[in-house]
Amino acid sequence: MSVTPSSDLPFMKMHGLGNDFVVVDERATGARVDSGLARAVGDRQRGVGFDQLAVIRDHGDADLELLFWNADGTTAGACGNATRCVAAWEMARRGIDRLTLRTERGLLLAEDRGQGLTAVNMGEPILDWRAIPLAQDACTLHLPIDGDPVATGMGNPHCSFFVADAEAVDLATFGPVHEHHPLFPERTNVQVAHIVAPDHLRMRVWERGVGVTLASGSSSCAVAVAAARRGLTGRAVRIDLDGGTIQIDWRDDGVWMTGPTAHVFDGVLRGDWL
Repeated sequence: MSVTPSSDLPFMKMHGLGNDFVVVDERATGARVDSGLARAVGDRQRGVGFDQLAVIRDHGDADLELLFWNADGTTAGACGNATRCVAAWEMARRGIDRLTLRTERGLLLAEDRGQGLTAVNMGEPILDWRAIPLAQDACTLHLPIDGDPVATGMGNPHCSFFVADAEAVDLATFGPVHEHHPLFPERTNVQVAHIVAPDHLRMRVWERGVGVTLASGSSSCAVAVAAARRGLTGRAVRIDLDGGTIQIDWRDDGVWMTGPTAHVFDGVLRGDWL
């Protein structure tokens, strides 16, 4: 990154349902985050720790642009909970209740729903095998993988398993095996979920480049889409994650997710550490 050793770097720590983020506002600092910095800051013992690092930049056709890094230094095309967190902060800072954000996913709309809830339209799900992407032509509704999972793209790839009891799955073993499945050339996020009711699911998440997480916005969108496509639920569902509950509504204009956000603290990365 373009920061001299003597330059401190301000950051914010946020989370959505325990899915936690470091946020760097490059508009204010002029810095540029790279993979090495992302890995260093993401170290929970020697850095700050996060599931994703979100970088805010200016953009010509949106209120702001967001870029995402995983804790292992790889980039992520989408991060729904971080998008909601930054949107909530920026809307409060500007005194507005609607905001546009540019990500690799495209141009997204965020809304303040009141009572501490922020909604983001994550766009239409990607259902074509080439675009998710998969390594070969396969039915995305019934992948040729043990457990009969569903593949969905939400700006990043997802592999969703419907099981008898999501809490009984050993994600630490199950997750990495499927994250690196050869059918997913860019690796994949992995979800296990069970149906509680036609409008209610229980889900747990393994995120590529991160591991087990308490929540994931894009994973929640993917599971909701997969469940609706399978006829297991309707298109508006409540999802209980390890970190709390999120609402997903797959509408004609895209997949909306609504939930709480938290701005935990502000900090400064010391220049001598950088």
